[in-house]
Amino acid sequence: MSERDADERTDVRALPELVLRRHGRLTAGDHGDELLTMSVGPAGEAIGLWCSPDDVAGLTSMTTEPGGAAFPDSRAARPADIRITVHCPDLGDVVRVAAMPLAYPSVQPLPGGRSLAVGGRCLWRPEGPDRNAIMYASDGTVAGEYTLGDGIEDVFTTPSGQAWVSYFDEGVFGNYGWGGPGPAPLGACGLARFGPAGEPRWRFPSDGALGIADCYALNVVGETAWACYYTDFPVVRVQHGQVTSWRNELASGVRGLIVDDGRVALVGGYSGHRDRLVVAELGDGALREVGRYRLVLPDGRPLPDRVRVVGRGDRLHIFHGLDWFQMSMDDIVSP
Repeated sequence: MSERDADERTDVRALPELVLRRHGRLTAGDHGDELLTMSVGPAGEAIGLWCSPDDVAGLTSMTTEPGGAAFPDSRAARPADIRITVHCPDLGDVVRVAAMPLAYPSVQPLPGGRSLAVGGRCLWRPEGPDRNAIMYASDGTVAGEYTLGDGIEDVFTTPSGQAWVSYFDEGVFGNYGWGGPGPAPLGACGLARFGPAGEPRWRFPSDGALGIADCYALNVVGETAWACYYTDFPVVRVQHGQVTSWRNELASGVRGLIVDDGRVALVGGYSGHRDRLVVAELGDGALREVGRYRLVLPDGRPLPDRVRVVGRGDRLHIFHGLDWFQMSMDDIVSP
């Protein structure tokens, strides 16, 4: 740890503790499956994607180039049978899918018991790009396939079946054939909304000072999207196609974002700030700090290094292994 990192950790450890609540423990039933990925749907339900332990390597395969650089594959090395589960917090619906071909998939619910599985990488070829989004019916059969682009950071669906998609830097600036020799990346805008059939509906304006280089944090509330992104980490709200922005001089490297009426909480940050939470009011064009805290587990232990952080509405969801923790904006008592 560098001297700067050590100083940051010292500062964060001195903050008031904000204790997470244990919300549940995830299970796919007695099938011996392994949890591959987890997200949160529009109603606050957890959505899991499970597979056999023997299939994990095939769904997270990498290709190493002659120079030694390794890149995630855009398609699974071997299609695998998966299970999509819904937890509220107990196990509810289970959808069984045969031979799912996507690598590094995430999953979100859609109306009518359908599910949307999306691969994080997408290769462009002259004959056409990968279809890295698959809609599954409630019986696990394929109901549609389309392309959402490469370099996907997060996907959140809405109650009406729209899909908000955020992109990291490779998806914005181009890789895997996008931006050369292929067309401009679908993710060049950094944040986009797609309709129920995968058709582009809205793109973040990328020709001004607000352009996104890497969308670090996304939160979708109803049909409205909130985001915080590199380089200056402003907080933006996209509502009815209109963008409202607040300057953020309080926290960089933000990895999670939760919101309520007039307030936001910025979760995480670079290096020693990974378990920090900064609360701010939405001022006139800028965030005004209300307080800052350190997130800890229910028993007071520090937040583990590797957790999955998801903000949905006013609620923060943190997954560590099969454990599901939560906190809400109501839990924060301002000094």
